[in-house]
Amino acid sequence: MRIVNSMAVETAPPGWMQDWSAQGSGKNARTGIVLVHGFTGSPPSMRPWAEFLHGKGYTVSVPLLPGHGTVPADLNRVKWREWPEKVQRELDTLYKTCDRVFLCGLSMGGGTSLNVAVENNARLTGLILVNPMIHVKFMPHQLAYLISHFQKLRSSVGDDIKRPGITEHGYDALPTRGVHELLKMLKITRRNLNKVTVPLQLFHSVEDHTLPVSNTEIIMAGVASTNKSRIELVNSYHVATLDYDQELIFQNSLTFIETLSKA
Repeated sequence: MRIVNSMAVETAPPGWMQDWSAQGSGKNARTGIVLVHGFTGSPPSMRPWAEFLHGKGYTVSVPLLPGHGTVPADLNRVKWREWPEKVQRELDTLYKTCDRVFLCGLSMGGGTSLNVAVENNARLTGLILVNPMIHVKFMPHQLAYLISHFQKLRSSVGDDIKRPGITEHGYDALPTRGVHELLKMLKITRRNLNKVTVPLQLFHSVEDHTLPVSNTEIIMAGVASTNKSRIELVNSYHVATLDYDQELIFQNSLTFIETLSKA
């Protein structure tokens, strides 16, 4: 296995590897949006999207999930419930000042958002997912647990981006105990998909080297939302929020948010 470090984290712009939020302005200020990054990823993968929405007047929040933004070994010390709990705290903060709240998630951030949405159906206005994660084929959490006893870090799965020279500033390693916790969360989340009823917009990269299309198919078939749509991304890999289809995601999510905010 290659030598691993956290160099991509260290090259992030100052202040980007931490929680970030910005108060909105004008008529959209009372609409809040939480944007959740993926496993081994970081807030920079969601920051441009959040800044785009903030530029339209929306109140935005980009949390740093526990175990991320430091060194890979920290992700081996986290229990899965810490991720949805962090997102829930962000939502609770927005509920205090916003009339409408949306939740956006990339990859594992999508799985985390679905987990949180189960308990927030009555309060969430909409859910936007980009290449969301709900399972890993042929990798039950029990097997991941076994692997974690022999190998603490594996080669990274991050930075699956078509655009050259772009990084999500995530970990250069895959923490195996963290994977075990992730799979436990996804198993529970998948079991509860039929409890998710909020309007859903899902973006799926046709060429994704990190997650197979079965993740999108399971989610689209499993959620009970009557308002749900799927948009194909033909010029992006897994981290599509930073890729060539970035503007397509930004503009379509804006339309989704505007439409539901008028309802």
